[in-house]
Amino acid sequence: MFYDLNVFKTAHAMATHAGQRQAVIARNMANADTPGYQPRDIEAFKSAFENTGPQTQMMATRRGHLNGGGLAGHSWAEFAADPSGDPNGNGVSLEEEMLKAVDVKRQHDRALVIYKSSMNVLRTSLGRG
Repeated sequence: MFYDLNVFKTAHAMATHAGQRQAVIARNMANADTPGYQPRDIEAFKSAFENTGPQTQMMATRRGHLNGGGLAGHSWAEFAADPSGDPNGNGVSLEEEMLKAVDVKRQHDRALVIYKSSMNVLRTSLGRG
């Protein structure tokens, strides 16, 4: 009866996406002084989530993976972000990365609130609220 609740899957996917995007942002910030480094980013959760479903095929993230169709079309694949144009060829803007980090924290907090609210609704429906 309560074994395949999509709200919990969505909250988990949202939190996972936020964690992966935070790692990319942290890597960008760590390389802010590396000459020639170009910032990376991950597609927004909303558009990535809209592109998932039964019609989505498995994708390989590297050549050694089996049964995948290659890098193109992977829903949370990294892409090159717009560079800021630093004279040393580095495209990282710390201000932009900080704003992205705040946005990702909000997304993660939102996922936790959705999970907690769903748990409260489930507990209340079982009479354990």
